[in-house]
Amino acid sequence: MRTVTSASGQEEAVAVRRSESADAQMIDSLISSQTLQLFGRVNIIHLLEKANLAVTLANEKEEILAHASFFDHPVGDLVDQTLWEPFLQKHLRAEKCTPWNTLFLHLFVSQPDFSAASLKEIMRAVFNAVAELDYICLVSPNVGVLEAALEDTFEPLQRLTDPGPECLALICHRQEHSPRLQIRTARVEDHDDIVPLFAEQTKQLSAERPYCLADLIEAQNEKNHTVVCESGRVTVSFISLTSDVDVKCLNHNFDLREFSGLYKNQKIEDDGPDSQADVEGEEKTTEIQISDPQQQEETQSTGRVSEKSNAFCIQCFAIDKKYEMRSADCIPYIFNLFPDLDFCIITVPTLSPEFPLLQSFHRVTRLPTSSLQNELYIFHRDGLGNVEVRQAVAADRAAVCDLVEGLRLSEMLLQDLDFFYETRWDLSGGALQAFVAQVNGQVVGILILRDEQDIEYIRARYNIESFIYFSHHRYEEHAQIRHFVLKPSFQRFSKHLFKEVLRLAHRSCLYLRIYPSDHSQENSCVHHLDWVLDCAVPVRPRRQIIYPLEELGINGPSRRITEDQAPFALSLISRKLTMEPKVTVNARVVVVGASDTGLSFLEVLCFCPHLKFNNLTLISTHGFPHDRSNHHDDDDGVGFLSTSHAYSRRDLAQLPLQSCLTVVTGTMVGINRKSKYVRVSDGRKVAYDHLILCTGLQYQVPLSKPVTNSQLQNQTAPRRYTELVPSNLFTLNDLHDCRAARRWLTANFVELEENAIVFGNTIDVFTTVETLLGLGVQGSRIHLVHPPLDLGVPCFSEPPVKKAVYAFLEEAEVRVHHNCVLAQMNNGDHPDPLTSVSFTTDAEPLHLQCGVFMNLSNRGVSYDAFRSINSSFLVFDRRLVINAAFQTSDSAIFGAGPLTKFSSRYHADEWSHANFNSKEVGRDLAAMLLPLFDPTLEPADEHQPGEDCLVPIYKQAKIQGGTLPGGIHYLHFTKPSPASLPGAPLKNLQDKGIATGRAATGDYFCLRLDCYELVEKLTCYSLKPLPVSNYLSLYGKHQQLLGQLSTYYYRSLIPDLYSFFRQSWSLAVYHDRFSDFEQELQQITSTKVDELRRAVNDDDDDDDVSVPPEEIFKDAETRAALRSGAVKYLTYNRNLLPMFTYPGRL
Repeated sequence: MRTVTSASGQEEAVAVRRSESADAQMIDSLISSQTLQLFGRVNIIHLLEKANLAVTLANEKEEILAHASFFDHPVGDLVDQTLWEPFLQKHLRAEKCTPWNTLFLHLFVSQPDFSAASLKEIMRAVFNAVAELDYICLVSPNVGVLEAALEDTFEPLQRLTDPGPECLALICHRQEHSPRLQIRTARVEDHDDIVPLFAEQTKQLSAERPYCLADLIEAQNEKNHTVVCESGRVTVSFISLTSDVDVKCLNHNFDLREFSGLYKNQKIEDDGPDSQADVEGEEKTTEIQISDPQQQEETQSTGRVSEKSNAFCIQCFAIDKKYEMRSADCIPYIFNLFPDLDFCIITVPTLSPEFPLLQSFHRVTRLPTSSLQNELYIFHRDGLGNVEVRQAVAADRAAVCDLVEGLRLSEMLLQDLDFFYETRWDLSGGALQAFVAQVNGQVVGILILRDEQDIEYIRARYNIESFIYFSHHRYEEHAQIRHFVLKPSFQRFSKHLFKEVLRLAHRSCLYLRIYPSDHSQENSCVHHLDWVLDCAVPVRPRRQIIYPLEELGINGPSRRITEDQAPFALSLISRKLTMEPKVTVNARVVVVGASDTGLSFLEVLCFCPHLKFNNLTLISTHGFPHDRSNHHDDDDGVGFLSTSHAYSRRDLAQLPLQSCLTVVTGTMVGINRKSKYVRVSDGRKVAYDHLILCTGLQYQVPLSKPVTNSQLQNQTAPRRYTELVPSNLFTLNDLHDCRAARRWLTANFVELEENAIVFGNTIDVFTTVETLLGLGVQGSRIHLVHPPLDLGVPCFSEPPVKKAVYAFLEEAEVRVHHNCVLAQMNNGDHPDPLTSVSFTTDAEPLHLQCGVFMNLSNRGVSYDAFRSINSSFLVFDRRLVINAAFQTSDSAIFGAGPLTKFSSRYHADEWSHANFNSKEVGRDLAAMLLPLFDPTLEPADEHQPGEDCLVPIYKQAKIQGGTLPGGIHYLHFTKPSPASLPGAPLKNLQDKGIATGRAATGDYFCLRLDCYELVEKLTCYSLKPLPVSNYLSLYGKHQQLLGQLSTYYYRSLIPDLYSFFRQSWSLAVYHDRFSDFEQELQQITSTKVDELRRAVNDDDDDDDVSVPPEEIFKDAETRAALRSGAVKYLTYNRNLLPMFTYPGRL
């Protein structure tokens, strides 16, 4: 906070922040007639939406004292926004004003008494925040009387033409508000001024520190320099530099191929055929050559590349916090100290927050084998200049060809560039625009846009309205990024490039579609993707309504919305985002296990719009979940396993995970807590700062148990299966296992006559039997063998469903065996191949011939995970032990999901993460860890050792689904319940069940309500495909919101719940924003309830007075508010809910 003083002497503690849409009403109240004369009539929401930078000055009470909006073009229609630069240079003395260093004031309002002080503080903050900004202009066609604050801050621009255009033309210079720092070589007498800078930043100084600083200053020579930065002759920064850089070590740890390995490109005599190429490389020493990595390695091995370093290093940097935004002022000076070197580098610890100086540098990608605990940042000498962005012309094609040579999909870029030159349209009829970035006349980047013709589809499928007010953007202002290429040396210009393209193209929003790497739709050349994502925000996909289109007819949504397209992840760049920096997080976060919990955790991190995680790593046995060797249109076509409906293939394709993650394929086999790395099955070591263990539970190869029956030989079973796993025994845990089993069955089993044994007692055994039947295996060949049931938990909570499933198995001649314990394989002989198995039962032993054994039993922690956890001395008690904040006994290691259990000190053994929805657990884990990375969040309260606290209880439903024998589509969700009380909820709800249809006929639908009449449990057992997304949204809804479900059901007016929930009224409930609407209605009614309680009871402390619902709705004002809320909800979402009518539409 800073202090400003009003004209009358009143002081206020204030802060300058970016404006929000919630500020609009207060800003509007500050507009005066004088403001209108100068800036014209303005729509505040529209202004905030389109401004490149909008800032608000607010006091401690969040009262707005002043506001200013800045654009990259003049006010009004004085000149086209693409032509303002030549306009100013022709009519005004503003030759130094360029798009790179100039912004235009479009609105300034303030409380009258604070006008001068507010404007001064806003100007200081804006110049301080935008490093490249030198001028703020006020150029307006409205020639009005300036208020005193503007007149004192701005000065007139000298006119060059007479008579010139009738306009107001003023300018404000940086030097008057936030002057650039003065840089000079450090002297010994600066020592006492420098020491406090280190003391402030480190909070501790060793006794040797003063002498080290003195030595650094005195030891300056050609290779070592020290620099101080001054503001008003006060030393505010100290920098120590050296050209003694271990380039070889950096090349072993970082990917420096695009920077020539930080070596100089020098001509070396070579009689080989490639010598001419070296000469050409010498002529363009500053040009970054992009080539194949293998070719570069061969080139280095031949000795044709010079080993002379081309970099110097910032080895010590300290700056006063008040001036840290001015850190980049020193960069030109330090390059002058090393005129023969092109790269400035700096290394920082991974856990160190990124300071403002690094925002001008380019972060280099770490190699997978890197063991360094530092991040490397690079600045190339070419980045000192200014960049010019203009529309591409035909003469640029040769330079663009050189720029994109060797890049993936570069031919697609050149094809679209040719279409732009020839017709301005691509083959699909989309308008194209192409722009190039050039520095000193050299083309260093290209950006090609295409009209976003599917903006209604995007609006309906992705939550872009979290970032923009859609109604304030014309359709033609939306564009798609088709191609983007920028040389690495100029990465710092990325945001300016996008800002300029938005201005020159008359656009307001740019969208980047990121298709899965294995998808045919991927036809955009983007290099580098990270640089686009640095400027963009990831957009969440929206939950979709599954419409009964045939029944809706013309009342259904547009086909542009309902027709599916290939799934993609979406990122958005808008005008206001081009000047909004992100917080870079370099902490190494390693997630072990691609479970629902792990993916949900990573999803939250990747969707933080203001955070950029550089070191997210996923260790997964088979890589990223949708990286597959053979492609299927639908994962469900593989079969075998049930689903939690957490992430489908389409869901994963719509998340930006692959573009934000490093995926390590392998299994965790060890954890080194001291050195902080995970050892993977292929021998790699993955370093971490924060380790997240969420491997879940897996089916294990079953063990033979001792048998007391005299017909079988007694054996002592080991703790785990250690023998050779038979080639025809399949333990199914993931899609990779299922694909392998399906291929083997098709090739080696289906056409034979041998038995298939399915062993287990979870729902997966029934989905596996259905898959076998679907492959053509006769039911008489299938034996479904159930081991004893754990804790008496049934597969199906609804008896009619269980009865129908077993009835079909009997009809299909599938033989079912209950309470069987595996006793022996192959009679104790060599296990491969498996030809016979024996089980102990309640009666006679069971001997079965076996052609294939499908194992879905013995679910627990995998041996590799157990050994890694146990050998690293983390507390393990059948599960990984954690506290309520997900922490293990190591503060850097966290656990989540079914792998874990709560510490016994909570006395809550009946509760664990296995009782809850895994996605919700993953989201809560992310919320718990985000304060470690996000400076805008308050750190979570840490529980003191021994302090009593409760385990978290989550609310979202546990979901199960799959295809059961007979091709029956099954869906079941239920409220989380403790493991020790599996039957209690059913007992309480027997009288509140709402069911229609019969499981035997494949049309069974059952809902159960809790004591508050909220939907708590759902079971669907249907021959027809289920609209799963619709039904999942019913959880937690009150029955009155569902068309007064109980009333109609008990009046026998609902013969079929499937038809009931296909009626058009229900579509509003399925909408992803219905929950927000519901909260709004609850807020309206709760306010009225409080008023009625106070009126009924004189004692304000009595909160037990119940208010009948009819009393609430007697009030006309409350009814009007509820009706208005409903109309707004339907009107705002009319693109997805066109089947509803509302006032003004008739």
